[in-house]
Amino acid sequence: MAIAPIGSASALGNAFAVAPTASQPPAVSGADGSGNGFGDMVGKAINSLQSTQANADNLATQAATGQLQDVQQYMVASTEASLSTQLTVAVRNKAVDAFNEIMRMSV
Repeated sequence: MAIAPIGSASALGNAFAVAPTASQPPAVSGADGSGNGFGDMVGKAINSLQSTQANADNLATQAATGQLQDVQQYMVASTEASLSTQLTVAVRNKAVDAFNEIMRMSV
């Protein structure tokens, strides 16, 4: 079953023009075959969170040792790291809730 006919113009373009068949399994990577799948996106988000927290830790060390001239830089970095962590935890909780809901479904 194709999502969009091959000859039609859609808002998504031709990325979903061909549906997988019995001999062709669905692709795990992105729809365009570029490897930008869900797992890659999660990995990039976690790496971004880690670098944000490392930056905040570095600025905290500089502030504690007196090397940081502008304390506002630390406050902004600390708040950004905190909000990023809260967002990551919220997304994780929603994913776990969705998984549990799927597991409760009867087949």
